[in-house]
Amino acid sequence: MYDEILFPTDGSPASHATFEHAVAMARAFDARIHVLYVVNTTYAGVGSAGSINVNSLRESGKSVLADVRNRLADSDIEVVTELGEGDPYTEIVRYSNEYCDLIVMGTRGRSGLDKYLLGSVTEKVVRSADVPVMTVRTEETD
Repeated sequence: MYDEILFPTDGSPASHATFEHAVAMARAFDARIHVLYVVNTTYAGVGSAGSINVNSLRESGKSVLADVRNRLADSDIEVVTELGEGDPYTEIVRYSNEYCDLIVMGTRGRSGLDKYLLGSVTEKVVRSADVPVMTVRTEETD
């Protein structure tokens, strides 16, 4: 039923909690996991005008992708990693529409004021993706 599963991650506790669900789905369907980390370059504080260096965000993303790849190294699951840049929900939807037939992602990642100001990436993906989205409810963090 599913051959290519997208696991978008931001390295948050919500992503860590969702990881096992993505792995279980991949095992159940003998599917490949695509791990996508999107460097959010849409924040006002990112880039030359802001205080956040985009290169450090890229390095964080590479580290998160390497961690997930290492966690899957001893499994029989094929893994593809991708580092994207831009608006997270836009990149998740774009990638899934091109390469995947299921998205597995958590319902939390950001918390507090960030969540209310920025909106829910998961909610936007659910509303916009052309493929099914499996959401995993995780605990909210402060």
